[in-house]
Amino acid sequence: MKPDKIIIGWREWLDLPDLGITKIKAKIDTGARSSALHAFHLHPFRDGDRNWLRFQVHPYQKDSHHTVTTTAEILEWRQVKNSGGQSQLRPVIRTSVLLGGRQWAIELTLTNRDVMGFRMLLGREALKKGFLVHPNKSFLLS
Repeated sequence: MKPDKIIIGWREWLDLPDLGITKIKAKIDTGARSSALHAFHLHPFRDGDRNWLRFQVHPYQKDSHHTVTTTAEILEWRQVKNSGGQSQLRPVIRTSVLLGGRQWAIELTLTNRDVMGFRMLLGREALKKGFLVHPNKSFLLS
């Protein structure tokens, strides 16, 4: 039997525990296939035969002082269309997300979202794990 779907708002607080990020405000974007996280100072490096990325995140909107420095293995580099319709080559990582008491792995593209309204987008691929989005409500899980 499948677990019940959780109803979430079009924006929610979530955690990215593998990256050391708690309480990041995310736009739940069913129009975006992939999820994206604001990241800067991207420094690729190798560890054995694996490609990794050291990067920094400003997890809070309108706050460029609080910075989280973290690392993740690069799954691949992928062409992704940004909100303006332009194609960008972005690194893709796999990390866990915690939302509504559920934790699961997602693929996350890293890009500079400094001028965007949200530091993170949670796209429809990540939402396949049992969520329904209420388009007129926010922070239903807070």
